[in-house]
Amino acid sequence: MSRNGKANFQQLKKLQKEMQRFKRDELDAFAESAAKELAARLLAKVIKRTPVGQYPDVPGKVGGTLRRGWTGGKKASGKSYAESLKIHTFGDTYVVEIINPVQYSSYVEFGHRTRNNKGWVRGRFMMTISANEIEREAPAILERKLKKKLGELFD
Repeated sequence: MSRNGKANFQQLKKLQKEMQRFKRDELDAFAESAAKELAARLLAKVIKRTPVGQYPDVPGKVGGTLRRGWTGGKKASGKSYAESLKIHTFGDTYVVEIINPVQYSSYVEFGHRTRNNKGWVRGRFMMTISANEIEREAPAILERKLKKKLGELFD
């Protein structure tokens, strides 16, 4: 209320106009940006956890194929690769598909029998562990991103 007892609705009208600016298109762009940020963070974690094969001095055989597989074989950072990923929407759900096309990636992830079938190589769970971490961190990341966006709207 103002000093003369009348309500001042100017601030509410300003808030209403600002909220109307945040239309569906901007909301979609925000959600896609958030999905790509989470994908980039996931890739950073999974790439760091992915083991690199150690080979004796064998010509033509180098380690890192599995690690490079997370970025489609490109020598790109997880962040730049995540920016190139397609976002799929299913209703209000935004989905980013991250795969490692290297043939043996699932064996390293989940484990496998040895060649002679007498032993077991334990899985490294590089994607599983990273995805669980991102799932726990996502609410705080998204909250910070949303606060920043709302701050931009009201400045």
